[in-house]
Formats: sequence, C-alpha cells, structure tokens
Amino acid sequence: MQFLTRLPMPSVPRSEEGMDADFRRSSVCFPLAGLVIGLLLAALAVLLRNVLPPWVAAVLATAFWIGLTGGLHMDGLMDTADGLLSHRSRERMLEIMKDSRVGAMGVMAGALAVLLRASLLASLLAAAGPGFLAAALIATPVWSRAFLTTAIAGWPYARAQDAGTGGLGGLFRSVSARHAAWAAGLAAIATAAVAFAAGSPAIAAAPPIAYGLGAPLAAAASRKLGGLTGDVYGALNECIELALLLGAVTFVYNA
Repeated sequence: MQFLTRLPMPSVPRSEEGMDADFRRSSVCFPLAGLVIGLLLAALAVLLRNVLPPWVAAVLATAFWIGLTGGLHMDGLMDTADGLLSHRSRERMLEIMKDSRVGAMGVMAGALAVLLRASLLASLLAAAGPGFLAAALIATPVWSRAFLTTAIAGWPYARAQDAGTGGLGGLFRSVSARHAAWAAGLAAIATAAVAFAAGSPAIAAAPPIAYGLGAPLAAAASRKLGGLTGDVYGALNECIELALLLGAVTFVYNA
C-alpha cells in the first residue's frame, strides 16, 4: 500500500535485509492494493454518475485514479515511451528512461493514455449498469497489478548490473514464480467475490485480457532492453488497465 498508493499508511522501521524481504513478499499483495484502489474508484464512480454528466464524472474519476497512485505508473509509461520509441541502442534507451525530463514521445503517450482512460470511463458511466460498472472498475486495477508480479518474476531486470542505482524496480529482483502464482490466486479470489456480489460474471474475462496483452508487451520490451525496468512495469500497468477498460466498454456496447 505504501509503494503502490498514496494512501496514508503507518511506517515501520526496517533493516536493509528486512526491507528486501518486505518488498519481495509485498509483490504477492499487489492485487490487494489494486482491490483497495478499485473499491475506492468504484464507490466514487457510482456516486458521481448520479449527480454529474458522464464526461464530467469521468474526468474527475480519472484524476482521482491517477492521484491514488501519485502518477507512479503514468510516469513509467511516459519514460518508457521516450526510451523505446527513440529507436536508439539498448544503452541509450535505458539512459533516456532514467532521465527525469520528459520528451515528446512521453508527453504524447501520457496525454493519449489520460484521454483514452477518461473516454472509456465516460462510456461505462453512460451505458453500464451499476453492478457491472463497479465490478469492472474493481477488477481492472486488481488484474493489472497481478500481472506486474508475473512480469517481475518472469523477465530479467534490465539494470541488474547497476547495483544500488538501478531504480525502484531493482527492489523486487528476488521475486519468484511462487510469488507470481500467489498474486494471481489472490486476484482470482478477489475477482470471484466481486463478480458474485455484483452479479457480473463477465469480468471473468479480465485475467486472459491482462495476461494475453501483458505477456507479449513485456516480451517485446525485454527483447529491446535486455530485460524490464521499473518504468516498464508502470507502462505495463497502464496498458493493461486501458485494455481491461476497453474490454468492459466493448462488452457493454455489444452484449
């Protein structure tokens, strides 16, 4: 919760060894952080749709969604776009992604992502029933973060040689397939409970969308960079969330 959200949480002092273990174990709970984000987002969206037009409610919900994470994943998307779309050497792409400045590709990627997210939310707010709306908004951050644990475990870390300076992504180097399996299991349990409570079994399509898109994107980024980075993890989260929202809108308008 401290890492993936900006919600106030108590801080517990840890030794360096304890922090490494905490980050490793916390990856299992990424979907639970997504669940909290989704519950807060769904509650706000259901409230706003009753008092505001869809587009106004969607823009406010988008701002709230990004604010809950402090723009962590959006920052990763923009840095990744700057690096990968520069078509430079591997070393130069990693250098660009590490630069705190944002380039043209990053600005365009960030702007398009925010616009698409707001438009998809507006479509859901206008056409989806309250049960499906809530279920979709809860399942989306749950499964995008479940895949992050799989990405961390499944592909090498691109900055492994930069010990101590490799960025936030390096804190999770010891995450294993076992952690990824536990994260997916927690996400499945949470999604099943939400689907039952909301009466929306259609959100069972969330896992294949998340992993079906996330895996090829992660593989493509890894081929170019020699692994993944913290920025790529953020970009994957953004892309998967947008794909899940697009899937929800497609279902609502074609069911």
